[in-house]
Amino acid sequence: MGARPVTVRLARWSAEHPWRAIALWVVFVAVCFVGGTAAGLNEATDSDQAIGESGRAGLIADAGDFHDPAVENVLITARSGSLDQAAAKAAADDAADRLRGVTGVAAVGQPVPARDGSALLLPITMSGDPETAADRVQPLRDATAGVQDAHPQLRVEQVGGPSINKALDDTLGGDFKRAELLSLPVTLAILIIAFGALIAAGVPVLLALSSVAAAMGLSTLASHLVPATDVTASVILLIGMAVGVDYSLFYVRREREERAKGRSGLDAVEIAAETSGHAVVVSGFAVIISMAGLLLANDAVFSSLAVGSILVVAVAVTGSLTVLPAVLAKLGRWVDRPRVPVLWRLTAPRTGRHGQPASPRLWPALLRPALRAPVPTLVIAVGLLLALAAPALGMKLKFPGMEDLPRSTPAMQAYDRLTAAFPSNGTSHLVAVQAPAAEAERVRAALTDLAGRAGGDPLFAPVEADGPKIRVSDDRRVTVLDVATPYASRDDRAVDSLHKLRDELVPAELRGIPGVEYAVGGGVAASEDYAKHVWEKLPIVMGFVLLLTFLVMAFTFRSVVVAVSSIVLNLLSAGASYGLLVLVFQGGWADDLLNFTSMDAIVSWLPLFLFVVLFGLSMDYHVFVVSRIREGIRAGMSNREAVAYGITSSAGVVSSAALVMVGVFSIFATLSTIDMKQLGIGLAAAILLDATIIRAVVLPSLMTLLGDANWWAPRFLRGRPAATRIDPPEPERELVGVR
Repeated sequence: MGARPVTVRLARWSAEHPWRAIALWVVFVAVCFVGGTAAGLNEATDSDQAIGESGRAGLIADAGDFHDPAVENVLITARSGSLDQAAAKAAADDAADRLRGVTGVAAVGQPVPARDGSALLLPITMSGDPETAADRVQPLRDATAGVQDAHPQLRVEQVGGPSINKALDDTLGGDFKRAELLSLPVTLAILIIAFGALIAAGVPVLLALSSVAAAMGLSTLASHLVPATDVTASVILLIGMAVGVDYSLFYVRREREERAKGRSGLDAVEIAAETSGHAVVVSGFAVIISMAGLLLANDAVFSSLAVGSILVVAVAVTGSLTVLPAVLAKLGRWVDRPRVPVLWRLTAPRTGRHGQPASPRLWPALLRPALRAPVPTLVIAVGLLLALAAPALGMKLKFPGMEDLPRSTPAMQAYDRLTAAFPSNGTSHLVAVQAPAAEAERVRAALTDLAGRAGGDPLFAPVEADGPKIRVSDDRRVTVLDVATPYASRDDRAVDSLHKLRDELVPAELRGIPGVEYAVGGGVAASEDYAKHVWEKLPIVMGFVLLLTFLVMAFTFRSVVVAVSSIVLNLLSAGASYGLLVLVFQGGWADDLLNFTSMDAIVSWLPLFLFVVLFGLSMDYHVFVVSRIREGIRAGMSNREAVAYGITSSAGVVSSAALVMVGVFSIFATLSTIDMKQLGIGLAAAILLDATIIRAVVLPSLMTLLGDANWWAPRFLRGRPAATRIDPPEPERELVGVR
């Protein structure tokens, strides 16, 4: 018979030595996790994450080493009507007296009235590390609450970076904790429905969780080569649970199917390794290729996500090929215990005559149009997907701003009142200048003049009574100016003000100063620069992913046509998900349904990240389904019969795997932040479209239409047919349309 595939040899050894395989896996996971914890995490610095001119502005400002303290404010406004100035002054004096005695307060400034007299602002400077101010701000908030109790006729509230950060940490921390708590039971519930047995449902979850634990440790070690960011761990969990459950699901379902045919436990494991195990290797390699494309983005965040995702996928593939066969061999038929009575009857592998699996009923009915009338079915389905993808042509990219954060917290409601009364405390641009120390006074004079000119322009906020916000470093080499705009960060007028600064005002004022270097940054600038960066890198990443995926698929299936069609179908799925995102979040027609306010744009990092994740995960289903179709071809079926066999025999596991992903990803749509909502909806919609319309309609229609041309390849790519031990059922004549 010749040498067996590596997947089969690994599975056989594990099945024959289950305790050794399980022990080795436990040791591997423990060593990875403990080793990573001991090594510690190396986080990306600001210089690692600097993008475009806004990144340069941040680096210039960092070079000034300003040590800016954390600043809070007590905002005093009227509950209705005009503000009683005397009462407001009394409340401000009371607040100042109370706060001066609070631990963590370095200084209390003088009250600043709003230009229109609608508010009074008391600035507070906090002591200690600004990075930990949010953890130390509660005593200040308690003192402000006491002032409010003493002056009930006024609205007295605390607002500032630390208090907003604390409120958001409380809200978002609760969000993510709820998502984590929900994701595991949702996954288990779907797997119990898919298997009808508790142990069979638990095996994929255990493998996925152990893979995530090992990958967390490995990614911590890898962070000393590629610095990590604060989102790496979340993505490892997201991707690891998705692929870990999927790979185990494919393997366990095939092993149960073979046992239902009467195979011995070892034979069932070997066949599962030769078929599903091979599909797991190919799909895992495809996911790794997709994630590796992120490394070409030349972005610290994407690089850290790429490394974490690659590691967790590699670990999940390794686990499914080694410890999973050992667990299945040791459990034997106990994997189908304890059974859930009703679900077991619906999901257990059923056999018909001669020990063959019984023919399903639902999927043949769904497949009939694609098999009998492939041309109109294909045209209609592709037309619908293209129509859904069309809105993506108008996609706009922006970072979420303060206005996109949830307004359910008092801190954010106070922020809105603060920016209404004091526009300079809202959206602002950072003008960072580096020049020889001898030119410091000239630079300061130029920036003062710049602030005055900007303050007279309707695109910018007027300069407050205490003057422009100019800071000079101790060595007098770095000077920075905050230039405020009264418009929200995503407002087109805020963007116009940025371009006016960059193209006109700043060059005009600083031109001619010897040795000067300057850049304009801030939130609006970072959003614009990052969007430009993504649009520049997206074609490079897409080209890399498409080319390598084509090569892998062509080599795996020995078919150029299968490789091209797989890429086209995945592009259709990704395009449709992009279009749906634009419709929902840029069009804003689902604001009330999903409880968000449209930002009239898609989050800047999402299209690039979504493309590689969807392309990789979609390959899971495609490889699994096409592998089943090829099994039918090798068993002597006609192309149409093989398509029917491949789709119907894989439909259950693909649907179950997709439901797990859709269920977990949908939880993210319930979170408070707009970026998590967009991520959850984008991933869930794309997976749902891929597992239904793409795999159940477009794929069978296309492969039926192409016929034997599906398997065309140039001579050098053709290989000898492998002997695959399968016994596909006789196709139903009604299903394939044979007369």
